[in-house]
Amino acid sequence: MRDRLSRLILVRHGETVGQSSIRYYGVTDVPLSDLGRQQVLSARQQVVGEVFEGVWASTLCRSWESASLVAPGHPIHLESDFREIDFGRWEGLTADEIARVDPELHADWRAQRPGFEFPEGEARARFRARVARGLDRLCATGVESALVVAHKGVVRTLLELVTGFTLDGEEPTLGGVVHASRNARGEWYTGRIGSDGTCSEAPVGRPIETPGIE
Repeated sequence: MRDRLSRLILVRHGETVGQSSIRYYGVTDVPLSDLGRQQVLSARQQVVGEVFEGVWASTLCRSWESASLVAPGHPIHLESDFREIDFGRWEGLTADEIARVDPELHADWRAQRPGFEFPEGEARARFRARVARGLDRLCATGVESALVVAHKGVVRTLLELVTGFTLDGEEPTLGGVVHASRNARGEWYTGRIGSDGTCSEAPVGRPIETPGIE
């Protein structure tokens, strides 16, 4: 069934109460803030006119509330495996707070040291396998196009699993939209190319095998 999937519209939820923009909320269930709702409504303008057969969101309220704003009137499929990674004892902390309480681990994290894991959190390999399991369930529905409104880590992982490309830096931003499509040759590409140039999006990401940018 995965072979039928040929279009993904990936949206990151908006800002939350407690500021997801600076705090690491993974499995903590925090609602959207007023700013977050405005960010998501702006995202909705970027998907106006898009065709999708189904809408998916995680079971965390910032995800499904964002989905209900991006695609009002559409049924939302809740997928527990599209929850964000569990940051363990770093849940709810800012980067500065993490640096104070766990300076050595914080340095390993920033340096992207091989084998790094969030202390007392979810293993990254397990998280990736979980997201892949959710993607398999989405594909098993037989849809050719889907809108997924989820979390930063989930959006990045879905893009990697489907296209083999990863986003740079802190992308996607809160309320950010990323497109991925498959052409007639079966090759996946990122970005969106439309007849109306104002709706187009340049290709994003880089092959995940490529060394990190200095």
